[in-house]
Amino acid sequence: MAARPGRGPHARARPRPAPPARRPLRDRHHRRPRAARPRRDPRRRARCHRSSRTARGLPRGPPAPPRPRRPGSRRRRPRHRPAPRGAPVTDIPTTHRRATAVLDEVDTVVVGKRAATEVVLAAVLAGGHVLMEDYPGLGKTLAARTFATTLGLDFTRAQFTPDLLPSDLTGSFVYDQGRGGFEFRHGPVFTGLLLADEINRTPPKTQAALLEAMQEHQVTVEGQTFPLPRPFHVLATANPVEYEGTYPLPEAQLDRFLVRVAFGYPDADEEWQVLSRRMERRQEDQQARQVVDPAQLLEMQGALEDVTVAPEVGRYCVALARATRGHEHVLMGSSPRGSLALLLVGRALAVVRGRDYLAPDDVKTVAPAVLEHRVVVRPELWMTEVTSGSVVADVLRTVPAPRVTVQER
Repeated sequence: MAARPGRGPHARARPRPAPPARRPLRDRHHRRPRAARPRRDPRRRARCHRSSRTARGLPRGPPAPPRPRRPGSRRRRPRHRPAPRGAPVTDIPTTHRRATAVLDEVDTVVVGKRAATEVVLAAVLAGGHVLMEDYPGLGKTLAARTFATTLGLDFTRAQFTPDLLPSDLTGSFVYDQGRGGFEFRHGPVFTGLLLADEINRTPPKTQAALLEAMQEHQVTVEGQTFPLPRPFHVLATANPVEYEGTYPLPEAQLDRFLVRVAFGYPDADEEWQVLSRRMERRQEDQQARQVVDPAQLLEMQGALEDVTVAPEVGRYCVALARATRGHEHVLMGSSPRGSLALLLVGRALAVVRGRDYLAPDDVKTVAPAVLEHRVVVRPELWMTEVTSGSVVADVLRTVPAPRVTVQER
C-alpha cells in the first residue's frame, strides 16, 4: 500500500502555527485587577451586615458612622417620615356621642342599670379592668357580653373552676407532628374583652396568671413573651355568697381592678320590664348591635387626655384616698393607686356626661366603686355593721369638696 505524501517515516515535519496571544490574566471572578477596582463604601457594608443579621434573628450590629459631607455639596431636604403608629385622638364631643350611643344600646339589653353601666364604660375608657361582684342572676355576664358586642371587641368567656390551670388561661406550647416542632397555642386571654366568670372559684395560682396580662398587657410562657391585642380589658364576676370551696381575691390582686361595681336587685317596674321584653322578642337570646370598632375605642380613650383637671380637684382626690388611711375603722386604706384611679375614672365619667373638665361631683360618683375594694376593715369589726362601703361614705361626708369654676371650651 502506497504511503500518503508527507506521512511516511522519512517525511519532514511541518511547522506548527504559533499559538494565539493570550489575554491578560484576571482574577477568578473575571473582574478588573484589584488595584484598579474602586473600593466599596464601608457604611454600605455595615448596613448590609446589619440587615442580614436582622433577617437571621441576630442582634443588630453597631450603627454606621455618619457620612461626611463633600465640600461644596448641597444639604438634601429631609425625607418625610410618617407619624409613629398609635391611636389617633378624636375630640371630646365625638367621644361623648359615641359613649351615649353605646350606653343606649346596652340599655336595650340590661334593664335599669344606667348608673352602673356608666361606671363600667368609664373604667373601660380609662383603660382599666372591672370587677362585678353581686348576687347570681342580676345580669353581670349579660352586661359583659353586651359591652363586648357594642364596642366591637372579640369576646371570650373563661369559666374559672378549682381545676383550672394557668396554661388553660394563657396558652401553652404544643408539639406539631407536621412541622416537627413546638408551636404556641393561644389561650382565651388573647382577646379584646375577657369575661373571667366566677374568678373567686379558682386557686390563687391561676388568679395570679391574670396579673401580668392585666398590668403589662403581655403573657410570658416558657421564657417567651407574647403581647396581647389592644384594646384588652378584663371584666371579672364574683358572687358574694357560697364561700365554701372558693378562693377570695387577695388585696394585692383586688387593687389591679380599676373599679368594683354592684348592680343590685331591680325594682318592681324594672323587673316587669324584663319580663315584657322577653315576651316581645319571643326568644331567649338578646341581640345588641355594634356601635364602635376597636380603632374608634382607642380614639375615645385617647380623647380623655384633653380633659381639664383643676389642681383643687386633683388634691380632692388625694384627700379622699388619704382619709381612708387614717380612718379609725380601717386596717389598711387606699394606696396612691386609688387616688390615681379616682382621677382617671372621674375624668372618663365627665366625658361620658358631656363635659370637658373634671368636677368634684364626678369624683364623688365614682368614689364608692374605686375605693371600697381598696379598704380593709379591722377584723374585730367584721361582726358589726361597719363595712368598707360605710367607711367610704363617711369619708365622702367628712372631706369637704372644693368649689371650682371652670368654663367649658
